[in-house]
Amino acid sequence: MGSDMDDGQAAGEQGAENPATPGQEPTPQTAQLPIVNPAQAGDVGSADVDRARIADPEPPRTSTGSLPALSPDAGPETRALPLAQALEREKVKESAQGLEMLLLGAKRTMRRRDVAAAAGISLLSARKLWRALGFPNLGDDDVAFTENDLEALQTILGNVRSSNLTEEAAVSITRSIGQMTDRMVVWQIEALVEDMVQNQGVSDPEARRRLVDRLPDLIEPLEKLLVYSWRRQLNAAVHRLGVRAESGLASSEEGRDGSEDDAPLPLARAVGFADLVSYTSLSRRMNERTLAQMVQRFENKCAEIISIGGGRLVKTIGDEVLFIAETPQAGAQISLALATEFANDDFLPKARVSVVWGRILSRLGDVYGPTVNLASRLTALADPGTVWTDSVTAGTLEGDKRFVLSPQPTTQVRGFGDINPVVLSMGEGEGLVLD
Repeated sequence: MGSDMDDGQAAGEQGAENPATPGQEPTPQTAQLPIVNPAQAGDVGSADVDRARIADPEPPRTSTGSLPALSPDAGPETRALPLAQALEREKVKESAQGLEMLLLGAKRTMRRRDVAAAAGISLLSARKLWRALGFPNLGDDDVAFTENDLEALQTILGNVRSSNLTEEAAVSITRSIGQMTDRMVVWQIEALVEDMVQNQGVSDPEARRRLVDRLPDLIEPLEKLLVYSWRRQLNAAVHRLGVRAESGLASSEEGRDGSEDDAPLPLARAVGFADLVSYTSLSRRMNERTLAQMVQRFENKCAEIISIGGGRLVKTIGDEVLFIAETPQAGAQISLALATEFANDDFLPKARVSVVWGRILSRLGDVYGPTVNLASRLTALADPGTVWTDSVTAGTLEGDKRFVLSPQPTTQVRGFGDINPVVLSMGEGEGLVLD
């Protein structure tokens, strides 16, 4: 975006070239139609054969069983869609158009240069923000924007112009909204489609057609839930910041790369992984529905356990989940609950689990650093159904009767050299209580 966010200058960009001559309607294109084999045309004359090539392969017959006569001046004939199918497609198209008006809130009346000019920024700056939101690239002549798009752009710019956000922060925050809402929408649509396929007995394509009619009743309640959840999550994050400031949580960070003031990475967290055993071989033997059920069950259980333990599910990567927790004790409790839950599940395979206490860098909703890498390496080494950690993390848990620590032989770990892994097991108490 740079310094041109407020310059009101249009970037010197050229739109995509239009191959059609201005003012001239493009030549309509038709799909290739079935061709009748001339050898099967019986005694039809050569002129009639030409017409038969583009006629319906099985045209209706007269009451006497003969083919209907073709007028000498009849033009090319195409096979019409079945009436019910044509009407259904038209109905879906009309429903989608009505849904767009409901979602966008107004008709598309502006091109990209119109919006940028009205917002008082260059097209280049506007495009940076649109790309951050995940919008596709549009041509200069595409009428794709509404007054609401202009208002949204002005909202972002207003925070920069009032110095609430720097330009870099505005782009980053905008990207977070675009990426997270994109994933959320895909998740919600697939969940609704799957529900209709399973409970209404319709095909996947039919479920997606029906969803267009169903969505208008869901938009408002889902929007309210989204805003409610965002506010609650933001409040929880503020609460964590306040707790850390009041309690001086830095005292529990000893043993891992210095204090908050001199550490190379800012956040001390417990980082954990859970990885399903034999997922690849199992998935090859499953049909689509069974595989979807297994993945969904795995993610649901992980999300529930991590939430109950006070952690945060960072992301899922196929058969693996990455989470963090505020303290090593919380991370250990979550790890043990995950291993136990999957070991006792008749549908899911066992899981390899690890947890490491150390410093991390949090960016773009993900976490980075040697602590994350070590936890990942230990997960690959762990036996099915067990939780592995390193000696430094074990030292922070030592003396806590809730945990049993069993040192293992020194192991060579790629990127870390020789480490002393420790198997973490349940001690006294019942651990996390799951509903």
